[in-house]
Amino acid sequence: MELYWDWRLARLIDDSGFVVDEAIWDGIRSPGAVADRIEKMKKERMTSEARELADRFPNSVPLFTAPENWPPLEKEDLALMEQAALILARRGIAQAAGDGDRRLEHLVHSVDELRSAWTTLESRVVEWAGLFLIDIDLDSERKKIPKVVASAENFDALVQTLNLISPEHCPTNKEWTAIKGSAITAVDLSNRIDESETAIRNQVESYLPSLSQLLGPLLAARLCVAAHGRSRLARLPSSTVQVLGAEKAFFAHLRTGSPPPKHGMIFQHPWISRSPRWVRGKISRLLAGKASIAVRIDEHGGTPWSEKDILSIEKAVESIRSRHPKPPSKKGR
Repeated sequence: MELYWDWRLARLIDDSGFVVDEAIWDGIRSPGAVADRIEKMKKERMTSEARELADRFPNSVPLFTAPENWPPLEKEDLALMEQAALILARRGIAQAAGDGDRRLEHLVHSVDELRSAWTTLESRVVEWAGLFLIDIDLDSERKKIPKVVASAENFDALVQTLNLISPEHCPTNKEWTAIKGSAITAVDLSNRIDESETAIRNQVESYLPSLSQLLGPLLAARLCVAAHGRSRLARLPSSTVQVLGAEKAFFAHLRTGSPPPKHGMIFQHPWISRSPRWVRGKISRLLAGKASIAVRIDEHGGTPWSEKDILSIEKAVESIRSRHPKPPSKKGR
């Protein structure tokens, strides 16, 4: 015999299609109660009616797909279903707000978008102001120019602040207003980037404590987003973690036979980026392996790594550097 159920009733049907027994929900039919029962069914759990029949007929086989001759929904049932669907949608949105992966994704993408806009606007302000400030060294003074322009009352005040000689050609009042407005926006974007990165650090240090301790919060966040979530990152092999962010180079290797990438975004870690070129691949493999372990600890609720654990890994990195002080010989190649 087969046991079927939905939020309204449960039925026990024999091999010939005859209804052996039936249990109908006799509770208060409110939208919230219907939503609760539908949510239970989505998790493939039995309703109280189905459990009652299963206890009565222990040899029955529970099935989650209703047969063709299942009782159709009445108008009242359809109205309750519509209201319950709205309740379930609200619950889903509320649960999504607590999803660490989703929140981290928004934060990381927000920083990327802000930084892209800031880089363009900052360059524009520096070059625009430098058009008039011919005596200023744009390379050495680049970082402070937007802030100085944004805080200057007018162009003459800007020249005095920078201790420069008044140029032959000066911007008009309208042009100065435009330059200063762009500088204010660039400074504001820089502040927004700092705020978002602070939020990322706070989020990652609690969501990925071990990985954050190993790689730093910002890099840990980027790896998590690149892997589409902590759970998936924890399932990836270390060889994949090593090349996350280098997908174009990896597929070019598969397509054309070019050398495979030795590292992806993990290269941003100073243990790799500040190491000699000939040991970066070895350190990348070590760090990716440790990162895989760290994220699995975070995913499954293990004891987060401490600074002592990170120091032992750093010693292993130093050991690799000391064993390979010079690039390998090219003899025999």
